[in-house]
Amino acid sequence: MTRKLFGTDGVRGVAGELLSAELALGLAQAATRLTKAQRPQVLIVRDTRESGEMLQAAVAAGVAAAGGDALLGGVLPTPAAPLLIARYDFDLAAVLSASHNPFADNGIKFFGPDGYKLSDETELEIERELERAGDGEGADRSGQAPGSGGGGPEQAISGRTDSGQAASPPAIGRIRELRGAGEDYLRELHTRFAGLHLADLDVLLDCAHGATYEVAPEIFRRLGANVTTVADHPDGRNINRDCGSTHIERLAEQVVAGGHALGFAFDGDGDRVLAVDGAGEIVDGDELIALAALHLRKDGRLPGNGVVVTVMTNYGFHTAMAGAGIEVASTQVGDRYVLAELLQRGWTLGGEQSGHLIELGFNRTGDGIAGALLTLEALAGADLRERDAMAKLPQRLVNVRVRDRGALHGADAVTAAVGAEDEALAGRGRVLVRPSGTEPLVRVMVEAPTDTEAQEVCDRLVDLVERELA
Repeated sequence: MTRKLFGTDGVRGVAGELLSAELALGLAQAATRLTKAQRPQVLIVRDTRESGEMLQAAVAAGVAAAGGDALLGGVLPTPAAPLLIARYDFDLAAVLSASHNPFADNGIKFFGPDGYKLSDETELEIERELERAGDGEGADRSGQAPGSGGGGPEQAISGRTDSGQAASPPAIGRIRELRGAGEDYLRELHTRFAGLHLADLDVLLDCAHGATYEVAPEIFRRLGANVTTVADHPDGRNINRDCGSTHIERLAEQVVAGGHALGFAFDGDGDRVLAVDGAGEIVDGDELIALAALHLRKDGRLPGNGVVVTVMTNYGFHTAMAGAGIEVASTQVGDRYVLAELLQRGWTLGGEQSGHLIELGFNRTGDGIAGALLTLEALAGADLRERDAMAKLPQRLVNVRVRDRGALHGADAVTAAVGAEDEALAGRGRVLVRPSGTEPLVRVMVEAPTDTEAQEVCDRLVDLVERELA
């Protein structure tokens, strides 16, 4: 049985449509019931979307209906959840966010008591539990499990069993605020980066009108930086709109116009970060990971002397790591795959070009704020413009719309052309052509020593994909 609701990062969709209050309640009820705790303690945090309060209420109701206590942490970045789980020994956390998606979308992702996102198998069991509840084979939507006092309307009204004895009411949990949750997250960040002194550093932070809008500038100020913020006035609908890590070019313009030393841009839920140097040049996740890898290895904090990235990582990263004697493992696109590889190998550092940066020495998921601070720690006071961790190869990436997501399978002409172009670039660059995991698109990516060669190879392959598969 495959999962029907959960994708690569929780359940996500248009709030009020696919992601309804009823579905949110049912998912929370099922997830809470599946914990092994007698009275589960469940943290709930959210980003700034207007649908967040509605979904928070529904999830809290589901937790309480299943006999758990819902602790409302309010607006916090996704990476705060694992840290708070560890701090308070929570049994489960629900994060309400659709990350970098537009405001109309929202999502629910769960973290287990170990601080990691739930496994595919556990998510499948939640779906099964939800189906059983819907079919009347498990607990119903009121939270009443078979044998807990149910058995018909008359029995529910009278509160008596068939023998005339008083029925045991279903266990009902409580809902309350977790006061000081933001301060707890800041304390974890400050403890980790206590040795980082940012006195007089002029930094511009783009908070994407999202979950980092309060905590990100606060931790930078506590560490001594001179902080300017943009996209820090969320109204429920402006999250990620023309700002944040998905619109990094805006930050590049603002850094230069304001004469700032550098800037960082987060996404809506705060698990990604990209940087801009003082000259306005964008520093993507590949370069941030390279800086971190060299720094942690130098400090003896890179277990296994290795790092995990995805197939989209620039060829220049691999060249730089090979020169530094650091092993690189590659996975398919998705931070969950990076994390799984890290755990399998016993390594601690990995991430994606898009800005996910996972450092298991601090957190169990990507943490944009921690990633920005780790970058500054790696620079040790140097100017980001003087970075030399890797030399990026010119890259071209084009998304080609095709008939369907499976169109690339069996396309012999495309496969042969990709192989020929990749062989011609062997040792100098590479070609990657792959289907999108969510849309009818084929992504054509080419890296070559020069912009001209990268563009020419990319144009040839795009033309072929369009002729064969569009």
